[in-house]
Amino acid sequence: MELTKERTKSAEFALVAAFFIQGFLAITYLPRIPEIIEQIDVSFALWGLIIGLAGLGSLIPLLITNRLVGKYGTRPIVRVSSLMIVVTTASLGLATNGWMYFAFHAAMMFSMSFFNIAVNAQSVMLQKKVKKVILGKFHAAWSIGAGISAAVSGILASFMSLQLHLVLVGLLAIVAFEVSIRSMLKPSEDGHREERQAAEKVPFFKSPNQLWLLAFGFFAGVFPELVMMDWSAVFAKQVMLLNPTLGAIPFTAFTVAMIAGRLLIGRATKNYHISDLSKWGGIGGAVAMALGVIVAPPLVPVSPILAMIVLSLFWAVSGFGLAPMVPSFFGAAGHVKGLTTAQALSRMSLVNALAVIVAKIFMGALAEGIGLVLAFVFPVAMMFIAGILAGRVAKNSKRKEAVENAFPLTGPITVVDQL
Repeated sequence: MELTKERTKSAEFALVAAFFIQGFLAITYLPRIPEIIEQIDVSFALWGLIIGLAGLGSLIPLLITNRLVGKYGTRPIVRVSSLMIVVTTASLGLATNGWMYFAFHAAMMFSMSFFNIAVNAQSVMLQKKVKKVILGKFHAAWSIGAGISAAVSGILASFMSLQLHLVLVGLLAIVAFEVSIRSMLKPSEDGHREERQAAEKVPFFKSPNQLWLLAFGFFAGVFPELVMMDWSAVFAKQVMLLNPTLGAIPFTAFTVAMIAGRLLIGRATKNYHISDLSKWGGIGGAVAMALGVIVAPPLVPVSPILAMIVLSLFWAVSGFGLAPMVPSFFGAAGHVKGLTTAQALSRMSLVNALAVIVAKIFMGALAEGIGLVLAFVFPVAMMFIAGILAGRVAKNSKRKEAVENAFPLTGPITVVDQL
């Protein structure tokens, strides 16, 4: 079905809004994590176990969402899953023990993954209809929403209770989601019935060796960002002794710098290959993350504000260095011999999701066993390894692919087709 120019613009704006809202919701509770840990009264090791195993919730939609999209279209799935995201995110503030929080967090991960697959499917379908690259602006909107959320939520944490904060943001999100969803492509417009992938079937465990290297590099590049999401607020409170408002600043600096770095990918790749940007970004970013963790805490007795500024600057450098990492691996996924891009991305993302579950549990055990400062050696090492791998296995990435993938979603699998 052909779309008018006005209809295309309205659908595009609706998707930008939907990605922004989800990015905001995905981050809104992060500055409150120290408060959540105290509320449910768990150790760091148990916290790592909870958030790790809760990631299993994001795997379940992989089995059903594509079939539902094929049967009903993307917009109904986006509408249902957006409501689920709001309800499950708001429920996090009601947990009073580890079991309750695990159930609520797993449900939230399920909802986020359900939404991600459907909204990305519509984004790809719209891109095919307009015949130009527009995915970057959607994923950029997610990242911008996440960055704004980190700052706003840090401020709200200084005077608003956890429960009220999550409920209020959720209510606003319901309204915003519904307004945006009404302008998305309808099932009669999105072409879901015609969407088919014709590709040679290669068994998962017989994937080319290049795929496994890319999958590990993808995980190593994603994990430092996830650690910042899960542990930066805890580090700010437990190690830096900062209140929730000031404690949100280092993560905000990290996120804003990463967004800025991804916005510059198009310009940077005119002069440098994306694999080289990723290589030196990973190495330099790993060093910066480590220096922040080592240098800032001793400054706390001298001046907490100075310590916070130093940590924020180092973590901003780390975020900037991390910016080209995932786009480089995404771009290289289009050059795995014997696999389509969709197949390669799906398999890389599945491996990443499973590895993240184990890594989050291990990170919690490290934080409990050797302390949070030393535990950061793990994400620092992963970022360094990701940089080295990107320099070796992402050399097939093209500039066009780097720009298209400049804003990949960090989280549940977004492309699942013919694993």
